Amino acid sequence: MNYRMIKNVIGWILLFEAGFFLIPMVTALVYAEKEIFSFGLSALICMAAASILIFVAKPKSKTLYSREGFVIVSLSWIFLSLFGALPFVFSNTIPNYVDALFETVSGFSTTGASILPAVEHLPRSILMWRSFTHWVGGMGVLVFIMAFLPLGGGGNMHIMKAESTGASVSKLVPRIKTTALILYTIYLSLTLLQFILLLCGGMSVFESINTAFATAGTGGFGIKNDSMNSYSSYLQIVTAVFMLLFSINFSSYYLAIRGRFKNAFNAEVRGFIVIVVTAVALITLNIRGMFDSLFESFKHSLFTVASIISTSGFSTVDFDLWPELSKTVIVLIMFIGACAGSTGGGIKVSRMIILVKGAFKELSQMLHPKQVKKVTMDKRPVEHEVVRSVNAYIVCFVLIFVVSLVLISFDNKGLVTNFTAVTSMLNNIGPGLSEVGPTQNYASFSVFSKIVLIFDMLAGRLELFPMLLLFKPGTWKK
Repeated sequence: MNYRMIKNVIGWILLFEAGFFLIPMVTALVYAEKEIFSFGLSALICMAAASILIFVAKPKSKTLYSREGFVIVSLSWIFLSLFGALPFVFSNTIPNYVDALFETVSGFSTTGASILPAVEHLPRSILMWRSFTHWVGGMGVLVFIMAFLPLGGGGNMHIMKAESTGASVSKLVPRIKTTALILYTIYLSLTLLQFILLLCGGMSVFESINTAFATAGTGGFGIKNDSMNSYSSYLQIVTAVFMLLFSINFSSYYLAIRGRFKNAFNAEVRGFIVIVVTAVALITLNIRGMFDSLFESFKHSLFTVASIISTSGFSTVDFDLWPELSKTVIVLIMFIGACAGSTGGGIKVSRMIILVKGAFKELSQMLHPKQVKKVTMDKRPVEHEVVRSVNAYIVCFVLIFVVSLVLISFDNKGLVTNFTAVTSMLNNIGPGLSEVGPTQNYASFSVFSKIVLIFDMLAGRLELFPMLLLFKPGTWKK
């Protein structure tokens, strides 16, 4: 285990985080808010910690292997969140540190769950920081830093695999640094396009920036107490469309730009579209009597499905009041989530496809034991390691889900509240049902339950394994 290199990379993470604080500091300067000092102090603390980690006991070797990659990713996200919570505490916006940490982890993990009962009274610099954490965490903090800080010894690929979402990860081009730059170029371009379209719809510059950041990261932190309900139909539809766009594998956009449309429109993308269309149709028909027109029913159905399957968590209505069929569909797509390689959470459509095809393969082999059949996607066989990884992921997901559900049950809340809270945290969605519905928050949970849910948010964002490996003794052996 290359402890010195792990320490060094975490130091660079904190140094970049100090730079991230400049965004809310500029916001505070523009709006003449005293919170500029809270962000400035947080930046100084980050730089001091980063200096110690980077320059004291420099690494003798920059070589990183798979386990170092997992440890770096999990510890980096933990430290990023621990220091990212400081402005909330220093500004007295969220004086309780555990609550501040919950809000910060929710931001970086793009969950969008909040302990705040209202947000419109918050300083604009604090609102900007909340939204910006979504944008940074959406594509991945370490992917961003790898574009500027290439490591030696093939370490970048191990880090990228540990932080990226989906059953398998591949490079777009031979160099990891170039891959990271391509991904962030596409990410930034889509963010800017949404920002411009929101401006055209009458949003202010501040509102457009925050909404674009929160949509791009599929996080869903709003700057209004009613989330997106008070905005026009145009703005709601634009946001819904971009939530779906950010839910698609960014590799598909790169392939489309290169003219490889057949490869871009792969089985996962097709499956994602089918799921979205089916869910929107079912809910539209189920809630058609609750609104004045079919268009209103369709609009709210589209927005809610886009918000939940992309794991953004924005809302235009209180879907907790919808009929049971609609709520059942919503809970189901909470588990499915977005495409691999996107900024969305959930189990991922590609894993679902592999699981279903794997099940049919086993059934077929029960009837024909000597048959040789492989799981395929896009007419190509899925490697056995990928299938095994998907199976292991589902087992770990169920175990964490059950343990978390039992642990937070000590708060004595209802089963629907607890079930959807854990579902929402592990899939990085934000709202659930009942006491954690779209008009509620997570403030009423105990400190212990909030810590459990914080772990779930980080585990969900990092695809479980990096966080679980921290508890395996063999990870830390030299």
